[in-house]
Parts: sequence; structure tokens; C-alpha cells
Amino acid sequence: MSEIKKIDLRSKDIVVERINKLRDLLPEAFREGKIDFKALKQVLGEEVDTGRERYGLTWAGKSEAIKNIQTPSVGTLVPVPGESVNFDTSENLIIEGDNLEVLKLLQKSYHGKVKLIYIDPPYNTGNEFIYPDNFREGLEDYLRYSGQKNGDGIKLTTNTETDGRFHSKWLNMMYPRLFLARNLLRKDGVIFVSIDDHEVHNLRLLMNEIFGEENFVATVIWQKVFSPKNTARLFSVDHDFIIIYARNAQIWSPNLLPRTAEMEARYNNPDNDPRGPWTSSDLCARNYYSEGTYSVTCPSGRIIAGPPKGTYWRVSKDKFKQLDADGRIFWGPEGNNMPRLKRYLSEVKEGLVPQTLWKYKDVGHTQEAKKELLSMVEFAGSDSVFNTPKPTRLVDRILRIATTSDSNDVILDFFAGTGTTGEAVLKINEQDDGNRKFILVQLPEPTKKTDYPTIVNITKERLRQAIARLKGANGKKDVTDKDTKQDRGFKVFKLTSSNFKIWDAAEASRDADELAKQLTLFADNLKTDRSQLDILYEILIKAGLPLTTKVERITAGGQHVFSVADGQLLVCLEQVIYRETLRGMLKLQPRQVICLDTAFHGQDKLKTNTVLEMKSHDIQFRTV
Repeated sequence: MSEIKKIDLRSKDIVVERINKLRDLLPEAFREGKIDFKALKQVLGEEVDTGRERYGLTWAGKSEAIKNIQTPSVGTLVPVPGESVNFDTSENLIIEGDNLEVLKLLQKSYHGKVKLIYIDPPYNTGNEFIYPDNFREGLEDYLRYSGQKNGDGIKLTTNTETDGRFHSKWLNMMYPRLFLARNLLRKDGVIFVSIDDHEVHNLRLLMNEIFGEENFVATVIWQKVFSPKNTARLFSVDHDFIIIYARNAQIWSPNLLPRTAEMEARYNNPDNDPRGPWTSSDLCARNYYSEGTYSVTCPSGRIIAGPPKGTYWRVSKDKFKQLDADGRIFWGPEGNNMPRLKRYLSEVKEGLVPQTLWKYKDVGHTQEAKKELLSMVEFAGSDSVFNTPKPTRLVDRILRIATTSDSNDVILDFFAGTGTTGEAVLKINEQDDGNRKFILVQLPEPTKKTDYPTIVNITKERLRQAIARLKGANGKKDVTDKDTKQDRGFKVFKLTSSNFKIWDAAEASRDADELAKQLTLFADNLKTDRSQLDILYEILIKAGLPLTTKVERITAGGQHVFSVADGQLLVCLEQVIYRETLRGMLKLQPRQVICLDTAFHGQDKLKTNTVLEMKSHDIQFRTV
């Protein structure tokens, strides 16, 4: 029988992918399918450092963190239309789950597709939630923690300095997540990470290792409070940091920021210059310039012997004469002042080069952030739920620097918190008619609130309210042109175990009874409590298609079929598939067809004929 290619139900294997890239680049470094390090050293020559001591970052548990990256996920993301807004049409995503597992699952579908990553991870102050160090089993531990699987509960605790390995625990949590996040960035992508003094030094070293120190862009200082804390024991800490790295600093460049009305007001045209509004700047500088010590004559006839003592004209005498003849020198209203250079609004850059000091009056502060949240979601004790909120104006500035309105830029925030990034994306799209898309990932961290039992409940409600406000009070305003053109919605997905019964070879090999049990289970490899929609989205993400791919339900040969990406992929998930259905899908001329392997019920002849017929029409046929 012709071999049918089955879909791999695991997330992308990072190690295999990197080895394949190395094999393609340096085939001479491989012997009998394995890397020969002696040969690799010969190929690379002097670029190999064989010294015993070298500069770098290491900590307790680093090797385990690396292994965590290399372990593929066998989980899935199930859709939750009932908690979504405009599920069928929206391309925004809110994913509930452990972000390490989610990042693994996104590797195939979103590799190299994200323009901007902004994250606000735990600061490791010792007083807040830290992703638990015992998530070593990955998905299994998460399922127990989130109540999806029976077993000992996993408690989330604070990470205090007295516990030991204070910094190591934080690094073990951050390393694999940042590593996987880098894979998702476009070549012209960039990542912004909020942090404070507790881990800023370690974060820099960590990101140097993952992104390359040559791709460091800047460290921004954000003034997060508007008044000093008089209760501080030593200093009132008024700022946080935002660390910025490009995927490739040779390719990425920041957008200019818009000028404010105050900046525009500095330009005027008191002399009716035909070149329009202008402002003046000093022609003197303290830096020595050998041609900058000459006399000038004012239009009034007054002779100025030279620039003030200790300074020099910025331009040579010949250049000065050219500028004066062109009307670019301002001598004061009476033509008798020290000369100044006229700078025209029409000739300056259309915006401002971003600076590294962000003041609260320009990008907001923490109190503003809390007020924004409480205006969307009302609950008591907000300080105990979320201690480090970010204002939407802060994220707005990041969006303006790193994204554009005229492209479908994808923004990822895998420490989404209460959803500030999502709201900021919706707001900026409203302002500039943009089409940016967001992906938010948030662990269902408990809040001890009955109305919003987890942080992700707050995230979803905040975004619902933000969408309602954009549409008008409670959505009752007449539908506008922007409402129909812009993406005012989000799809909700939740991390859970695979829809398919995953073969556990290790358990089966240790126990004959377990082997018999698994063989019985795999007679039908589908879990009984999952819907066709659940199975479809697992197929999409495991096949490398985005979760926002267009999906329609059609009929072929009398059975339901999912038409994906305008018919390029057809998926039939019926428990029994008929010859008429297979021929009906064939007539629609898709590029790929996928169905359940068990749907053939042992009809090898039908399966063989289907493989051959699909191949003859240049259609890729796979089963799952």
C-alpha cells in the first residue's frame, strides 16, 4: 500500500531543526549522521575557542532550562468561541495557558512572523508570583495546576532571596521563553522587555546570549511615578527599565515619533520667509574648529569680531556667506543681533528620533495604569491582584516605534497580565486606521476574586470593554465604517492535552499491562470529549497554519468538511468517511486533504486508491 504521510502531533523539534540547518550549511562536519566536533573545529578554524575559561553567563539549572527548550510539546490549543468576540472573523488571539508550552506550540505556525514582542515579566522582587520551578514535566504539571487533570495540586509561591537560588529560579524561567520567542520574530522584528533593578543586569546578559550583544538597541528609562515616595527607606525608586533588542540590528530601525503640538509651536514665520515656518539655533559651539574664528558684519552695519570667548562658529566663513546670501541667517528683528541659523519645519525630519528617557507626562505612570484598568473592570483590592500595571500610553509609544499602520504587523505579549498590550493595539488602530494584530498569552493565575477568579478572566473582560467603547457606549452606537473595516474582536484558545491519545512508549515498555492498555486505546486514537472544532485547530497548528486562518464549513459527498484558507486545505473529521466524500473533495481541487486515519475502518483498498488518486491530481493527502 502507498505510504500515507501522517501529521506530527508534537510541536516543532528545535534541536532537529538546528541540526538540519547545520548539516545543510556544513555537511563536511557530519560523520554517519552525527556531528563530528573534530571535523567541525577543522571547518571553522580559528573561530573555535578551546580555552577552559571564557566570558559568559551561567547559573544553577541552566542545563535543565536548555533541555526544557528541546522537549517538544504534545499539547494543543482548543478554541473557546463562547468567550471570544467575533470569533469567526477576528485575527486577534487571547491564549490561556503556561506561556512556555504555548510558545512551543506557536513555533510552526508563527515562526518568523512576529514584528514586535513586548513583555512585562515578573520582576523577581520576592513579593509576586513567579512561574513555578517544578513545571519540569511541562504540560502534565500545567494540567494539574489548572485543574484539568487529577493529582496533587501545584502551588504558586513567591521567590524570596532567603529561599536560595533566587536569581537562578528567575533565569530558569526566562531563558527558554526568550529563546523560543526569538524564533517567532521576523528578520526586521524587535523585542521590548520591561524590568527593574532586581534583574536588569541578568536580563542584559541573558539577552546578549540569546539575541547576540551586537543586536542590543537601547535601554529605556521609564519614569513610572509622578511623585517621590517619602516612605522609602533609602531612595525613592521612580523608574523602570525597558530593554530593547532587534532580531537583526543591521536590518531593524525605529520609526520616528510624531512631533507634539508644543514642538510644532516652536516654529513660526515672523519675516514671511517663503520657505515657511522656522526656528533658529545657535551658530556657536565650544568644540575647536580651525576655520571658526572670523568676524561678521550685521545688516545694520555693526561688526562682530567673532564668536564669544571660548567658542567657535560652527561653519567656515565661505559657508557662512552662502547661508546669509540664501536668507538662512537670522540677525534679530533689527538686523543687529548675533547671527543664528534658521531651521525650517519643511526641511526637518517628519518626526523625532526616539530617546531613552521616557517621562510620565508623555507615556503615563503606574497610577494612570491602575485607573485605566479599574475603569474597564471593576473589582476590589486591585493592588493585591496586579502590582505592576503598565499604562496604554507606554505601550502606544512602543507600538509607534516598532510597527506601522499600513501593514498587518503581529504583536506578541506572552506575559499579557490584564491585557494592556491588547487595548493599546486596538486604540492605535483606531487612531491611524491600522491593521495590527495581537497575540496575548496569560497563565490563569488565581486572584482569589469570585467575579474574576484568574488574571486571564480580567484580560478577556478588559478587552471586551475596550471593544465596546470603541463601538460606542455599550455597543449601542450606530455601526461606523471603522467598525466594519477594523478588527474589533479576539479569538480565545486554552492550552490543554492533545485531542489524540498520545502513545507513551516509555510506559508501555516498562509494563506489559500498560502496553496492552495502550494498544486498546489506540484502536481509536481520538478522545471522546473533544469536538470537531477542537480537533481541527490542533491539526491547523500542528500542520503549521496560523490559528487565524480562515475556516468555513462546507458539504462534500453528503458529509461535513472544513474548508481552510479559501479551499486550499480540506479537512474531513467524520468518524466514517465515504468514497463519495473523498471524490467530492477531489473535485474541489485543493492543495491538501486531511482526514482521520481511523475513518477508513481498515478499508485498505479505499485508502490505497485515495492516496494514488490524490497524488495523480497533485494533491497532498495526509491522515491524523
